[in-house]
Amino acid sequence: MRDYYTLKINIPAGIVSPGALQQVLTAARNANVRQVRFGARQQLLMTVHYEDLRALEKALKQQPVRYEINTDQHPNIISSYCGEDVFRTGAWLRESEYHTVLDQFDEPPRLKINLSDSNQSFTPFFTGNLNFIASPEPHFWYLYVRPKQSNTVFRWPDLIYTNDLGRLAKAVETALLEGWNAGAPLNEETLYDLVAHRKAFITQPATQEVELPEFSLPYYEGFNRYGQRSWLGIYRRDEQFLVDFLLDVCALCLKTRIGEICVTPWKSLIVKGIEEKDRSLWSYVLGRHNINVRHAANELAWQTEDHTDEGGQLKNAVIRYFGKHDTRTFGLCFGVQTRPKSEVFGSILIRKRPLLKIGQLALFSVYDLYFTENFNPNSRTYFRFEKGLLKAFLPNQIDRLCRKFNNRRSQETGKTVRLEAEPAETPVDADNRVRQCPHCFTVYDPQYGDERKGIPAGVPFEALPADYGCSTCDAPKNEMVEAVLPFVRVD
Repeated sequence: MRDYYTLKINIPAGIVSPGALQQVLTAARNANVRQVRFGARQQLLMTVHYEDLRALEKALKQQPVRYEINTDQHPNIISSYCGEDVFRTGAWLRESEYHTVLDQFDEPPRLKINLSDSNQSFTPFFTGNLNFIASPEPHFWYLYVRPKQSNTVFRWPDLIYTNDLGRLAKAVETALLEGWNAGAPLNEETLYDLVAHRKAFITQPATQEVELPEFSLPYYEGFNRYGQRSWLGIYRRDEQFLVDFLLDVCALCLKTRIGEICVTPWKSLIVKGIEEKDRSLWSYVLGRHNINVRHAANELAWQTEDHTDEGGQLKNAVIRYFGKHDTRTFGLCFGVQTRPKSEVFGSILIRKRPLLKIGQLALFSVYDLYFTENFNPNSRTYFRFEKGLLKAFLPNQIDRLCRKFNNRRSQETGKTVRLEAEPAETPVDADNRVRQCPHCFTVYDPQYGDERKGIPAGVPFEALPADYGCSTCDAPKNEMVEAVLPFVRVD
């Protein structure tokens, strides 16, 4: 029997009332839980000893609160609501719209659902399976579908009316899961016909793709004024929040009539609507628990996986290097992926890759470094910058990538930022073409072969054996897609 269990409680759209959170945290504290975390999908996570688990479950069922233990069968619905008012740039998407959508989900969805303002860059657009993005047309939403275990995203032909969003999400989810269970994933046309012909929805034709905003992560920590009030962002370097501190936060929210606490995808909290007369009370609570604010912006721009400290440790090592070398990271965010197929959000992606394994145990690993198209973290296209890096060399290479990004941006103000050389110097030809795994983005490049699979350099993809699979996640050969690698000059 394992000693500790991970208990997850979804916080739909990252919105929780102080009273509801207080009840959960009180039950957790009575079960000897002293610290909790918030996940990348705006959920509450806690580690519970098996001797205390039964009492905690009993308390949660009495409230009642839905929870999962060591599973993630029902991913949380995430949203950009945490930035509403404080970072808002949309024209019509307001608090009432988010709540109207959430009220339509009687049962927790089985697929990842994202609800996003189209003009913000604080929360991700496409990390869900069903990604709803506010359109310029009031009360209508784009839908971008990303089938499970796939990197392919396609746009739904129609804009969906707010009041029908929940019903359509349920219909699409059912069709997709039925298709997967039958062993035959649905293509775009078949999926649309199946859903649209079964039920009637209020829609409008979607005549164009959504325009992704240029990425700029707003500073989300500390006291910040908006209008006549302030909001408070709370970040913890180790991602751990003391239960006693959070209970004091809930009590102060109730005392000062603040009705909501927001969880962000950056594993932090935002408390909105703080009156000027109450600022001193909040400062007292922060001081009482020794909560520091105003960390460096380059420390806030990171996403690490849930349920592991490995990504955070690597992050801290890179940040120390940034501080020593005064590296500029404005306009960038970073994701650390230590497990195959885990989802992180970043314009620069650090991916751990085992080289030597015994069973499931990795004895020796290296790191591959990627950047997204135009350095926009919402892009689904990744390009490799360096591969096979030892951990000790990783901070230097990330620094190089940051400096190249800044050099290109300063030289091309107002233009698309790319690392590719000019077309006249580096034409795209057959030598640039590689095959890329759509699940974990690993690239097979004939120039290097695949050492882990015993494939020498110079073997074209077509000549690989039929049973060849991705060296990272073992996806079959026939699922790998053609891609073009950019040229990156090394100074």
